[in-house]
Amino acid sequence: MPRGARQKSENSTYHIMSRSISEIDLFKSEEDKSYYLHLLKRYNEKYHCKIYAYSLMDNHVHLYINPCGYDISKYMLSLNTAYVSYFNRKHHRHGHLFQGRYASKIVDTDAYSLTLSAYIHNNAKDLPQYAGREQAYPYSSYGIYTGERKDTYKIVDTQYLLRPFSKDKQKARQKYAAFVASVIGTEPLKNIDEDISKAYTNNTYHSEKQSLIRYKDVNGLIKRVEHILKEPTNISLRTKHNRGTSKIRAFITYVMRVLCDVSYKELCQYIGNMSMSGVTRLTQEGFRLIQEEQKYKKAFAALT
Repeated sequence: MPRGARQKSENSTYHIMSRSISEIDLFKSEEDKSYYLHLLKRYNEKYHCKIYAYSLMDNHVHLYINPCGYDISKYMLSLNTAYVSYFNRKHHRHGHLFQGRYASKIVDTDAYSLTLSAYIHNNAKDLPQYAGREQAYPYSSYGIYTGERKDTYKIVDTQYLLRPFSKDKQKARQKYAAFVASVIGTEPLKNIDEDISKAYTNNTYHSEKQSLIRYKDVNGLIKRVEHILKEPTNISLRTKHNRGTSKIRAFITYVMRVLCDVSYKELCQYIGNMSMSGVTRLTQEGFRLIQEEQKYKKAFAALT
């Protein structure tokens, strides 16, 4: 029987759960969990997405994610593929690690959003050493919300969930912690457990979350870049071995990949006379430029 199409919307936030196959844990050590968080940081920055909550347990992961208009399936494919590659290499194995497709549910109301975050942050209650002090679990975002732990990887947007509780950050943290504790064992949390394993709703949720502009037309994007940089990027894109245009080529290749969702194969055809590995290096250089050079950082911000 063919599997059903995944419910997606470019304006949605998602509850994601990934589980390992039954005979092996997803994480064998703290080092594995730390590496997974490192990957979350990498792909959040690469695709400009936001994480609102996470919990890494031995055999599964919960994420509350806002892909900011990026395709959630492609984000998860990048994340899970990179982790499996690391895990198999480190633990000298091969083959599948995840149990089928990840489960996803669109978050469609304010109430569900807050309850979901409490559900994710209460996961550590099943660990004897953290029962009653779930915020101390180092591989959950809960301690970041309560202020007891720093966001070492800088991957969590806490303002989105704390804002409804109070404008004062300390009061918001206290009220949020009280809310999370108050819903332990309640029906709404049990319902989330059931929801994540069922067919998912088509409803979307619009709130104060931020989304990037994602372009459907490559030529329109290139014209926009030309206007911002005041340089003929279309010519630069196809000019090889020119130091004067190499940065522009890298920048435009990266934004085509991220904002237009152009595949590496399509980029090879568009640029012309370039290998897949060459295009990959260009996009990596483009990503570096918007992290390190003010000109390209401002240009990317203007695009989005």
